[in-house]
Amino acid sequence: MLLTSSLKPKAQDTNYLRSVWETINFISCPYSYNFHMHTNASDGRLTPLGLVEQAIGIGLQGFAITDHHSVDGYRQAEQYLVQLSTNQGLKDLPHLWTGFEITSQLLEVEVHILGYGFDPEHPSLELYLQGDKPQGEDAEAKRVIDSIHQAEGLAVLAHPERYRRSALELIPAAADLGIDGVETYYAYTKDQIWTPSPAQTQRVQELAAQYNLYSTCGTDSHGLSLLQRI
Repeated sequence: MLLTSSLKPKAQDTNYLRSVWETINFISCPYSYNFHMHTNASDGRLTPLGLVEQAIGIGLQGFAITDHHSVDGYRQAEQYLVQLSTNQGLKDLPHLWTGFEITSQLLEVEVHILGYGFDPEHPSLELYLQGDKPQGEDAEAKRVIDSIHQAEGLAVLAHPERYRRSALELIPAAADLGIDGVETYYAYTKDQIWTPSPAQTQRVQELAAQYNLYSTCGTDSHGLSLLQRI
């Protein structure tokens, strides 16, 4: 039996996630929300606990750990947040959603699809949580998106201006496959101070509106600071 939204674990509350995404703008990340971060459970340098501590210190209201093909970092972070809440009685902790990043194929080029708010135990995701990128038909964007939806999650096209085909081609194609959103606010340069790249943001923002997609934001942090990409 499927759980109603009110009975789902907080990390799988996609109704709340949608309501947050409806408010995301140019300044939401990195101090209010961050939906793209990596830990040493994949190719990041921060431990999951270190990431949580930074998220609290920054004052994030909500975030997701999006390790490549793994939810191990998410699980550790979730346990740590529960300990902080129950054992130490800390209040106003940031909301953590399930997340991951899957290497996929769209229009015959490699892209990355972010998943959020899904049930990590759902059978449809088992082959995508093995630590390695999927191969063959399993890597096709439609199959990845459908698998995330079967697990009651939301799918987002990561950094759509970083690929060998343009966002003008990729976003409509992803929309046709049922993707829920695009990572609109993203820093395409590695500047010391993270800020969304204006020209790319405007293009992606317009396409998101045209195809009725959510806009998300994230630093894509792989290093020791959640305020930078590297």
